[in-house]
Amino acid sequence: MVSARGIEANPEKIQAIQEMRSPQTVQDIQKLNERVTTLSRFISKSGERCLPFFKILRGENQAWNEDCTKAFQSLKEYLLSPPLLSALVQDEDLFLYLSATDNSVSTVLVREETARQHPIHYISHILHGAEVRYPPLEKLSFAIISAARRLRHYFQAHPIKVITDQPLRRILHSPKISGRLQKWAVELSEFDIDFLPRTATKSQALADFIAELTTAEQPEPRKKPQPWTLHVDGASGERIQGVGIVLTSPWGI
Repeated sequence: MVSARGIEANPEKIQAIQEMRSPQTVQDIQKLNERVTTLSRFISKSGERCLPFFKILRGENQAWNEDCTKAFQSLKEYLLSPPLLSALVQDEDLFLYLSATDNSVSTVLVREETARQHPIHYISHILHGAEVRYPPLEKLSFAIISAARRLRHYFQAHPIKVITDQPLRRILHSPKISGRLQKWAVELSEFDIDFLPRTATKSQALADFIAELTTAEQPEPRKKPQPWTLHVDGASGERIQGVGIVLTSPWGI
């Protein structure tokens, strides 16, 4: 719903979830899933937030349990004050924040106005099959390609700045990549995409995206080069050269 304040979630669709009792059957969970889907652009990390009862639909859990109840109540609390989404301004830069966990990838597309960040669209994707085994940086790359496919009209009409502290530019622009990464890189090349380092978020609506990676497998931190030390005896100088030289590694060898 578009108002003078921005784009607001339909209160009737929110009320339909608020009035639901805890689902007792698969059909009830399917109905809940459909209602969540209609509001997904307003729900930050909807995949991770609703994962416990989505697992039942995938056959991973047999019945509604305590985790499902907690997730359901948390969803209802979130929907008591859903975020207000912002309308676009022609040709302005848009910013994409990423998040990846063991089970899902999420993004939020935002715009900036008067030094404040305003969300435009939330996207979340629950990982299936081989996707769960993607390395952390591939999950973040997959988050970008998922957003580009879902929000293609935004990506075509606006420059996109991906906010990340991970070396995604180097990975996606490397001539040595192959397989799915190469396919994604080619697909993304049609858009005006740049990568910028992460800074402090300027909106409470982005609080869920403070942590870019919360997976069990974290990328290895870059190691700083450690210098070797050259020791020479006192006979070494500009005019004379001694023979006493000791080269010491960072490990004392």
